[in-house]
Amino acid sequence: MPKLRAHNISVSLDGYMAGPGQGLENPLGVGGERLHTWAFQTRSAREMHGMSGGAEGLDDDFMKQGDAGIGATIMGRNMYGPVRGPWDAENEWKGWWGDNPPYHHPVFVLTHHPHPSITMEGGTTFHFVTEGIEVALERAFEAAGGADVRLGGGASTIQQYMRAGLLDELHFVIVPILLGGGERLFDNLDGGAEGYECTEFVSSPAVTHVRLTRTSK
Repeated sequence: MPKLRAHNISVSLDGYMAGPGQGLENPLGVGGERLHTWAFQTRSAREMHGMSGGAEGLDDDFMKQGDAGIGATIMGRNMYGPVRGPWDAENEWKGWWGDNPPYHHPVFVLTHHPHPSITMEGGTTFHFVTEGIEVALERAFEAAGGADVRLGGGASTIQQYMRAGLLDELHFVIVPILLGGGERLFDNLDGGAEGYECTEFVSSPAVTHVRLTRTSK
């Protein structure tokens, strides 16, 4: 059966996956970009962004696993962009990633405000879902055509799927920094962490990788 998986979710030592003050100038919050330094040192991430070089090894292996067998992505509106409230029709936002986003498959964005789908270069189409997380997941599985679906951020989106018992696998990366504020990954779960067990816990010189797998439905 296809799965819903979250991969390479970077968190600080104090549990934050984004810093405070998220916005156009600070997409990941103040200091939040430091959470992803480890990823952009890997060969896979650099190739994805059209750059050469980068390290192979454990961290690169986990980066590759995040793309393997994925046919669609779900993300929250906060991950898609800094726009809040109704969409601005005169200044249409098309994501942080330029004309050719790195997904190359359908992406379903959770939002409370309707918006037409946006087709980008390279096979990425952003679809906007106002009917909730279950409908977004149904549409993503259908679009994935039997492949798995990847769950992106932000923290609130991951928490919603965990609370609902819909997330099959969560791989997060502990980065040795302190942010002191922002959005914490494991807040507001209301028992949503029950039914998961740690099935992998390994470290590279840069970060620690943790994989949680759902053991019950």
